[in-house]
Amino acid sequence: MPAEKAEEPGVAQEVPNGGGVVYEDNEEEEKVQPEDLSELLKEGTKESHEKAENTQFVKDFLRGRIRKELFKLATVALYYTYTALEEEMERNKEHPQFAPLYFPAELHRHEALRRDLEFFFGADWEERVRCSDATRRYVDRIHEVGRDAPALLVAHAYTRYMGDLSGGQVLKKVAQRALRLPSTGEGLHFYSFDNISSAKEFKQLYRGRMNELELDPDTKARVVEEANRAFRFNMEVFDELDVIGQTIKDEVLDGGLPVYEGKGDISKCPYYAAKMAASGGSSYACQMAMLVLRHPTGQVLLAACVAALAGVLAWYFM
Repeated sequence: MPAEKAEEPGVAQEVPNGGGVVYEDNEEEEKVQPEDLSELLKEGTKESHEKAENTQFVKDFLRGRIRKELFKLATVALYYTYTALEEEMERNKEHPQFAPLYFPAELHRHEALRRDLEFFFGADWEERVRCSDATRRYVDRIHEVGRDAPALLVAHAYTRYMGDLSGGQVLKKVAQRALRLPSTGEGLHFYSFDNISSAKEFKQLYRGRMNELELDPDTKARVVEEANRAFRFNMEVFDELDVIGQTIKDEVLDGGLPVYEGKGDISKCPYYAAKMAASGGSSYACQMAMLVLRHPTGQVLLAACVAALAGVLAWYFM
């Protein structure tokens, strides 16, 4: 196959297709124009993005309050979604309106999700999972687009992969802590992009490729409309999970508030800890108090305070 070559100077070197992108340092700010597809998508999906982040499922997730059974079902939904998306990307990998965005080694999630499902459901996982109704509607639309309007695949790839490389990295830390998953990554392979050395630089490369697609204004508008539609499909999946959650015994594994460790683009997730601190009120304060008391240092400080108070009372009543 021909080599994949970055077309933005100073961003990536030429490497064999599927072999990973090698980045160079680039201190220059990304230059974009209002008519660029990346800008149209960014501006045109802001409202949908915010609505998706405000669904109850996502807010609970980011607060570290996750039912393991729901997390497993969410992983199932992702598996069917990415299987469909990557099948259509493979089908259209040479289509001129999509080919520049074909990065199988760097982005594809199908195999990673298979490993996660085997971890959660066992070796016979394929016999134990099914595609939910909301996910089926999403999958059907992806196949329809891939078959009849390949240019619109850009919208679905943008919505999924750019989110995975941004806020998805924060979700990985939250899930690992709240569900007490192994530090070796089992159950979270979906969030690991082993062939991307710099998420920031790769996203810049990807946006540059999007902006170089030969799309007329009408097609760009349709791509933005399709991206908003993709967000709605995702929200339908979240709402479906919320309904299912109401029927599941409360087994929340309270791992405390998630701690941001400097990895992932936290600015893409408005419900990280700082925002919760500003808006969580007494509920947040209680969570913080419980977190402190669970920590050994907090327990020692509490014991010291109690001992000091007991000493003062003993002196007073002598």
